[in-house]
Amino acid sequence: MRIAFIGLGNMGGGMAANLVKAGHQVRAFDLNEEALARARENGCDTAGSIAEAVTDAEAVVSMLPNGQIVLSAYTGEVFGAAPQGAILLDCSTIDVATAREVAEQAQHHGYEMVDAPVSGGIAAANGGTLTFMVGGSDSAFTRAEPILQAMGKAVIHAGAAGNGQAAKICNNMLLGISMLGTCEAFAMAQKLGLDPQTFYDISSVSSGQCWSMTSYCPIPGVGPLSPADNDYQGGFAAGLMLKDLRLAMEAAETADAPVPMGMRARALYEDFVGAGNGNTDFSGIIRTLK
Repeated sequence: MRIAFIGLGNMGGGMAANLVKAGHQVRAFDLNEEALARARENGCDTAGSIAEAVTDAEAVVSMLPNGQIVLSAYTGEVFGAAPQGAILLDCSTIDVATAREVAEQAQHHGYEMVDAPVSGGIAAANGGTLTFMVGGSDSAFTRAEPILQAMGKAVIHAGAAGNGQAAKICNNMLLGISMLGTCEAFAMAQKLGLDPQTFYDISSVSSGQCWSMTSYCPIPGVGPLSPADNDYQGGFAAGLMLKDLRLAMEAAETADAPVPMGMRARALYEDFVGAGNGNTDFSGIIRTLK
């Protein structure tokens, strides 16, 4: 399949490479020349503009920083330049309202489109083990699913347009909250004289068990290998967690949903990122508790 890929950042670069590995012909675009060079090394063709990238494409996949850029890219360059029959897949994490607006405009222009944000960090993007939460019609999901399967381990239809984004921000709000609780528990256990490994051995098989503990432990040398074992580098940057928490708070306000724990998590990550830790893995917030 001829696939245009827009946005070759930390996540998009690996995703585009996995589409090539799956046998697709990928024409990629990014504003960064180094990202384009890496894409060529990974077997992608590259284009000088979004409009050039989507010409003759059977599918368009985007991985962009925010909703305004997604809206501008699709309304300004994709719609009309991509063939009418192309399926559009936006894998960016953006606000629900913008996702639904772009999908509505896509339908107006005669395209089928899904919002398909991901769960999983850079390693999962490179390894093709992402989870995709997909919003869109049944027919759009059916067309998008095999493309997403080439980049992930799980592809789940969340419902109508925008529901992929809703699932993503609710999931990551829960992740941010649970990581803070995990960090607090480990920090307190150590101050009470418990060895971190001993606490892990107990809590990981007790009622306190959660993914933040058993798959992404914030203590170096405890549990499976995680960014904590690499001085909190790699993985999921705190700045991105803050972005998702802010999106969650915006959505909560729109839906009149009370989220006191989500609000507190946002405040703590705002302080952490504001102190210069935006590129530190989000589990590194445990340093503020020691």
